[in-house]
Amino acid sequence: MGANYTMKQARAAKGLSQQELADRLGVSRQTINAIEKGDYNPTIRLCIGICRVLGLTLNDLFWEEEGTKEK
Repeated sequence: MGANYTMKQARAAKGLSQQELADRLGVSRQTINAIEKGDYNPTIRLCIGICRVLGLTLNDLFWEEEGTKEK
């Protein structure tokens, strides 16, 4: 899996529910939902944890490619 994948897509590709991902990270399902909806910006520590569980890098999951930002 490469860059430009959403967290939801990456989680689904691993066959994890929001609750399963939350349990592995020690956060609530609501936190995962809010991150996926773009309503919550996770800490760098949580970003790293998410990447480890999903088998991605920070660049794969959280770095916005130039030209893909909303205006």
